Amino acid sequence: MLIRILGAAAGGGFPQWNCGCPNCDGLRRGTIRARPRSQVTIALSGDADRWVLMNCGPDIRAQIEAFPALWPRAPRHSPIAAIVLTCGDLDHTLGLLSLRENHPLTVLATETVRHGFVEGNALYRTLERFPGQVTWRTLVAGLEVPLDHPDPAQATLFATPVPVPGKPPVHLEGRAPAREDQAVGLIVRDLQGRRLAAFPGAGGITPAMRAAMAGADALIFDGTFWSEDELARPGLMDRRAAEMAHLPIDGKAGSLALLADLAVARKLFVHINNTNPILREDGAERARVEAAGWTVAEDGMEIAL
Repeated sequence: MLIRILGAAAGGGFPQWNCGCPNCDGLRRGTIRARPRSQVTIALSGDADRWVLMNCGPDIRAQIEAFPALWPRAPRHSPIAAIVLTCGDLDHTLGLLSLRENHPLTVLATETVRHGFVEGNALYRTLERFPGQVTWRTLVAGLEVPLDHPDPAQATLFATPVPVPGKPPVHLEGRAPAREDQAVGLIVRDLQGRRLAAFPGAGGITPAMRAAMAGADALIFDGTFWSEDELARPGLMDRRAAEMAHLPIDGKAGSLALLADLAVARKLFVHINNTNPILREDGAERARVEAAGWTVAEDGMEIAL
């Protein structure tokens, strides 16, 4: 299995366009050791020919251009066989609207995520330029589905959705009830039996999530915030990590502690917010996560399982 981190940042990217926090300001001025990151999208392949996108963020066009394996190989062609959405947040879905140029798309999502993106969304009409422009395939918790081809006999990657603690996307808050399938992680396996546990967004860790992670060859996990009050403390936003359905890294109830005993060879934090101190390559927080066996994902990072 080939894994390419097309983008590693949370919504807004790094630096964020309207943020002058110490991280963003330091990156712009060159006064800190850090690298820019685009919004999170991950590409997977089981044969180095067909690729599956895990989520499709607003930076997708530039991310495709930065990765030759995703370039067209004919006047009208794309090696992107499918796009799988783990939630309905805009930083995970908005890039779909950028792929509107009369090309067929296959999108896998839970019914709640599909409904939230399609129903009542006038902009979705840009993906209805011809009959069947988008083929939706439904993700159901616990049921494995082929990813890169609808026929299991021709697929090289398969995924089993695992519900994660989450919430409705911001644009649906107060309009849609919370549902179990509003956010999922994925256990992706290839034909050789190698397994990737991918949880790019998670408000907690359930027993089912831990059971699914066990025995994985690599783990991709939500690294949005370092601390619960990361935005509230400096007055950037009056919301805590838990309210935004993200489990912070630090603390006794943080992911670093809760996953310390997980025996996985490769562990990556993704969806990293621009305020997170792990972005600083020479910072104490970066040293702590690396000492614990974690990698802070960067745009362009590649892993072969």
